[in-house]
Amino acid sequence: MNKTVQRVTQRIIERSKSSRESYLARMAAAKGSVPFRKQLSCSNFAHDLAGCPSCRPALLDEKTPNIAIISAYNDVVSAHQPLGRYPALIKQAVAEAGGTAQFAGGVPAMCDGITQGEPGMDLSLMSRDVIALATVIALSHNVFDGALLLGVCDKIVPGLLMGGLQYGHLPMLLVPAGPMTSGIGNREKNQVRERFAKGEATHEELLASELQAYHSPGTCTFYGTANSNQLMAEMLGLHLPGASFVNAETPLRDALTKAAATRITALTHLGKEYTPLAEVISEKAVVNAMVGLLATGGSTNETMHLVGIAKAAGILINWDDFAELSDAVPLLVRIYPNGAGDINSFQQAGGMALLIRELLTGGFLHEDVQTVAGPGFSRYMEEPVLAGEEVVWQAGPEQSRDISIVAPLAKPFAQVSGIKVLSGNLGRMIMKISALADGENTCVEAPAMVFSSQHELEQAFKDGRMNRDLVAVLRFQGPRANGMPELHKLITFLSILMDQGHKVGLVTDGRLSGASGKVPFAIHCTPEALAGGLIAKVQDGDLIRMDARNNLLELKVSQEILAERQPASPPPESTAPGHGIFAALRRVLSGAEEGASAIL
Repeated sequence: MNKTVQRVTQRIIERSKSSRESYLARMAAAKGSVPFRKQLSCSNFAHDLAGCPSCRPALLDEKTPNIAIISAYNDVVSAHQPLGRYPALIKQAVAEAGGTAQFAGGVPAMCDGITQGEPGMDLSLMSRDVIALATVIALSHNVFDGALLLGVCDKIVPGLLMGGLQYGHLPMLLVPAGPMTSGIGNREKNQVRERFAKGEATHEELLASELQAYHSPGTCTFYGTANSNQLMAEMLGLHLPGASFVNAETPLRDALTKAAATRITALTHLGKEYTPLAEVISEKAVVNAMVGLLATGGSTNETMHLVGIAKAAGILINWDDFAELSDAVPLLVRIYPNGAGDINSFQQAGGMALLIRELLTGGFLHEDVQTVAGPGFSRYMEEPVLAGEEVVWQAGPEQSRDISIVAPLAKPFAQVSGIKVLSGNLGRMIMKISALADGENTCVEAPAMVFSSQHELEQAFKDGRMNRDLVAVLRFQGPRANGMPELHKLITFLSILMDQGHKVGLVTDGRLSGASGKVPFAIHCTPEALAGGLIAKVQDGDLIRMDARNNLLELKVSQEILAERQPASPPPESTAPGHGIFAALRRVLSGAEEGASAIL
């Protein structure tokens, strides 16, 4: 094992000892010896039977496991639209495996692509807690012996797991829908966006370009948070091997869904392979997920989501763990925004089986973990293929089919993977350098230009007031201020300024999309402006230094001057429809490094 991976793992185990032991004790106490529905009174049980006449005989059988289906299906999120037909496939496969399945509940699923730059985005991060709560409610009937969690995108997978872990005595599998096929290239798409922002492309040309990029059901093909979630799920051992990136609406995708249904039926406490979720998500599995994300240049959003997932299992991780691993784990994958290819290019180059082989062989992953496929992580070096209508697994590739997409461990794209934690008088922030060309722009020193909303920045760009070297400071975007929206639309404006030869950086207590690259940014500033962070005292013209090589973020203003300044006043709270109902939740969200959650 790599010494840094060993050291970080041991530190997490020691830090988490008390909370992890307490969590596992609660899960052990919740384990049953008969189907959980048999513990209900006759009246309670009758209500369950009344809702499922077709499965009544199976539910009356004391040996038959009952599987919950919890789904994030809707017709708005392209990645989730295919999930609509999954329950029928799952119920049939579970029945053939000797169990029965009931649709236990649906959870909300926002599309961050639709809400980028719109008022709805302010609700996006908080939706993760709502999803976790909805998952708990779905499982609270206590009639289930296992669960299949159907979800893909940004807040949905973390929310499903944060909720599912409250019932960690049950086995659970994550069931994805797979990516759409590749459309227009991501760089070509962004070029049209930049031309439109400069007035060089029409609205019709922009829409035509976007329709070529987002053209069918399935997950968006860039390596943003949604696809980072899928990689993370497989690294945690919660997908069947190789299930993450098989295209949506294909025979192999359907076969994997049926196989997941068959497998969960075998993992309940009523069989011989009892594998509760609480044992799959262990300290070593969490480290494996961190390593996988870092080695591929995954989404910075996971520095909050994985913190929340781990905490729900009694495991305590922080940004220092990410940073130390990042300095040891090499960058092995280049897909957009870290390269020209997309998630389908990654799959064709060897995908998860090849990535896991390289990392296991190099000693960067723990092999001795429990997974839904069985004990040991070596099984995940296999890839699924069709044999007739069923899925079987065969040895995955031993070498990359495209070394411009997946590099061998002996010759990585970079010796460090690219997540940096910057510290200084402005607080602690995350910076992702894996998407910066050849490590350029990792050090920016320029005067601040301060904004309190992304719309102010957009207007300043349109007015021509940003044509100079600058560090854009966008504050009051933290969890408690407005729910910590993603600020991806701003990257187009800042990219144009960089292309014009200006030195540009971004400092914010908000988030950026997992698809953001090119522009050097320091994000997730904690403490945030509304919680007393120094970012609330920055003024136009203040010199700011962002230095990723030295992990430094510094406001170059004397303590004496700062002591005399009053923090800026936050902008008025949003009056957008529905936002007021979330106010109480928003006010108790924890800081970014603690997972930005109100429930954990």
